[in-house]
Amino acid sequence: MCLGLLCCVALFIWGAGSMDTEVTQSPSHLVKGKGQKAKMDCVPIKGHINVYWYRRKLEEAFEFLVYFQKQDIVKGTEVFKERFSAECHQNSPCSLEINSTEAVDAALYFCASSQSTVLRVSSS
Repeated sequence: MCLGLLCCVALFIWGAGSMDTEVTQSPSHLVKGKGQKAKMDCVPIKGHINVYWYRRKLEEAFEFLVYFQKQDIVKGTEVFKERFSAECHQNSPCSLEINSTEAVDAALYFCASSQSTVLRVSSS
């Protein structure tokens, strides 16, 4: 049985300003109990077709979760595929949802956007 905040998951979303010049995320924070759904929205910079979701757990590096190009998921990590879902429809906010929250989900969630992406080419 959960007691107070010990079983709650705190999710913080990196906020930003104007919708035309900066990525906007909402809500600014979420507190959910174990096993609940948690949904976050992101409005990319106007004209950007690529959207990325990351998370950062306390005292850890940013962890890539998923990358959209237009409305299609281009790449998602195993963690994303196992525990998250996401959508990015034209003319509406992109969303990231944790299907069933666990204590390990307590983190800062960060959305970014870009007009294009850099293709990495490895030299063999």
